[in-house]
Amino acid sequence: MEGVRRRSDRHSLSLWLLVGFLVLVVSACSGDIGPGLVGEPIAGEAQKRDPDLVERLALIDEAVVAWGNADSIEDAHLHAETAANLIVGSNGPDYGDRDGDGGISGSAVEGLLPGFDGTPVGIANMSASNACIERDVLGGSWENPEARWESMVAAIDAWEPGNNTMPTLASHLMRVVGWATFTIDTGSLDEAHIFAGHADIHSSLSVRAVDC
Repeated sequence: MEGVRRRSDRHSLSLWLLVGFLVLVVSACSGDIGPGLVGEPIAGEAQKRDPDLVERLALIDEAVVAWGNADSIEDAHLHAETAANLIVGSNGPDYGDRDGDGGISGSAVEGLLPGFDGTPVGIANMSASNACIERDVLGGSWENPEARWESMVAAIDAWEPGNNTMPTLASHLMRVVGWATFTIDTGSLDEAHIFAGHADIHSSLSVRAVDC
């Protein structure tokens, strides 16, 4: 997990994707992660590491890195599916064989986030031991899980080139699901790598939240 995260250097993507990706990378490296992205530690929070949360975040992060390093669009789809399923769980939106290859990669009864009706309750919801997890991973209250998921689905449906709706989602892992969805919908490995670069930033911020 600590290795260098390789990103695509191919140039056949449209200009808006390439420029947007470079802005995100430069901002993340400089410590200024820009509008719609949070992640700075909250002072005074005790560090409490829940092993289940740490393990699930690590699995998601590994899937995102593999997605960014994929040598074929099929592999990119597979790893994007893994990341998304590990986040939403069996009672979350579009869980299952997202890429249509006949298998379920990232199979998980309990997602990192709660199910549509609040069950399972979600690993992060059970492990919200500091304000960074609540802010960056959960993205606020899950008192109404159905409404939270509906807002994510609406943002994904409204997304298009030139209209990036992912910053409207407070949960960084919901944004990972969005970028995974766009990856599975594309047949371009170049685009898949760019989308993985976006997902990588949000996955990394989620991992950091544990040690707030």
